[in-house]
Amino acid sequence: MATAPEFVVDFPTLWVTCDWIEQHCRVPDGFRKGEPFEMYDWQLWSTANHYRVRPTARLGQLAPAFFHRRSQVVAPQKTGKGPWTAAICAAEGVGPVVFAGWAAGGEVYDCRAHGCGCGWRYEYEPGEPMAIPWPTPLIQITAFSEEQTDNVYRPLQAMIRVGPLGQLMKVGEAFIRLPNDGRIDVVTSSAQSRLGNPVTFVIQDETGIWTVTNKMDRVATTQRRGAAGMGGRTMETTNAWDPSEDSVAQRTSESTRPDIFRFHRLPPANLSYRNKAERRRIHRHVYAGSTHVDLDAIEAEAAELMEKEAAQAERFFGNRIVYGAGAWCDGEKWDARADPRLVEDRTAVVLALDGSDVDDWTVIRAETEDGYQFTPMYGPDKRPTIWNPAEWGGQVPRLEVDAAVHELMTRFRVVRSYDDPPYWSSEIDAWAAKYGEKVVVRWETYRPVQMHAAAERLLTDVNKADSAWTHDGCPFTATHVRNARKLARPSQRYVLGKPSQTQKIDACVTSIICHEAANDVTAAKLWPKPRRKVIVMR
Repeated sequence: MATAPEFVVDFPTLWVTCDWIEQHCRVPDGFRKGEPFEMYDWQLWSTANHYRVRPTARLGQLAPAFFHRRSQVVAPQKTGKGPWTAAICAAEGVGPVVFAGWAAGGEVYDCRAHGCGCGWRYEYEPGEPMAIPWPTPLIQITAFSEEQTDNVYRPLQAMIRVGPLGQLMKVGEAFIRLPNDGRIDVVTSSAQSRLGNPVTFVIQDETGIWTVTNKMDRVATTQRRGAAGMGGRTMETTNAWDPSEDSVAQRTSESTRPDIFRFHRLPPANLSYRNKAERRRIHRHVYAGSTHVDLDAIEAEAAELMEKEAAQAERFFGNRIVYGAGAWCDGEKWDARADPRLVEDRTAVVLALDGSDVDDWTVIRAETEDGYQFTPMYGPDKRPTIWNPAEWGGQVPRLEVDAAVHELMTRFRVVRSYDDPPYWSSEIDAWAAKYGEKVVVRWETYRPVQMHAAAERLLTDVNKADSAWTHDGCPFTATHVRNARKLARPSQRYVLGKPSQTQKIDACVTSIICHEAANDVTAAKLWPKPRRKVIVMR
């Protein structure tokens, strides 16, 4: 169970679960069929995080005992997501996955005490979290189609037939019978009769194609509610998604909730998938650890798919979220400008705000004199200054935004703030009165001449080789930049628009007007001089 250097487990977790999987599950197919299922490093990392236990966990707690309420794993095709999630289902069915207190030292998990005659025993270290099986496990394996549920269900059936799991789990065509009237069911878009049932665990496979259109978004939320009611948890696995579809996977990825574990190994942003040599490096990066994968075979499939479906090839095999033609900015070039750093309090900055009310997002971005742009954090929880109305009861939380503005104005030396007035005129007037009319300035984004010039200025600084402009790598902004499309206006100008109502661009627009504010302050020579420390000699 050795881990790669990037995977350091320095938190309490159910190691008994990880060891149980490798003792009881078997490789389901291929030349190694029937051998012990030893998890790859990324599989073990994801397992350890899913079963990470809160240091404050108390005996008797179910889901609240764990650090993560649910998990999402985004990985390219054929990395081994199916067999791994089959092993997780097996553990949730008959293995030790329910927190059972903290070990004093010497306690043992003995399979014989839980109906398994394999003879395996696990001795806990002092202070280690212990676990027991669910008394009545109720599990659902879910995908859009029956063929997709086979990604998990078929490996699970094979694991049961060729190993010790067969003592406790009985394979059926439609479900697997577990002890104490427990069961593992299969749920698809055409067979949703079991939705709403109480569940202790759910696997949601290929959530990158679960959308409002095919109504799988309702399946996802219904299952999560069912699990919450039982103290259970859920797990998503998927390939990279098409962001034009506003999928369940995308919503999970973009959620700001800290209790969701996400594993999405992204390749270096400076590598182009169109270049064969660099594509090979991308494949080596995203398939790292999955030793069964033949990269020559992956390259052959990717190269053929690139001829007609380049974006699909990059999503399936390059593990990237990619967009179609007509984009305002090349996403790879934007990502290449990421160079995160800490901006200290009292640093001179400019701000920009693009506000909304009930649909689009409200965003504040900041930029320093030396051209570093970032999304500030605010409040006791250090939340990013990005507000999605859907996460706040359907409306932007104006008191939160006002509190964030006040914190930024007092924490940094704000030279200027360009704010787009629609929906926010009253607040902008109040901020101007409080912080100064020369600091808080209305900047209307609906003006095509000014907006085109500002967009071109930032686009130039992103693309030119000798530009010193950098940013913090904010994932929300990166998504919005990729969403932005050029909409033609007279005199060969353009403004920015959304390719669909669900693809937001607010953080991109805010970045543009923030950069405009920084350059205007530079042109007007308004950046304050650095404060000098005076040492008095006595």
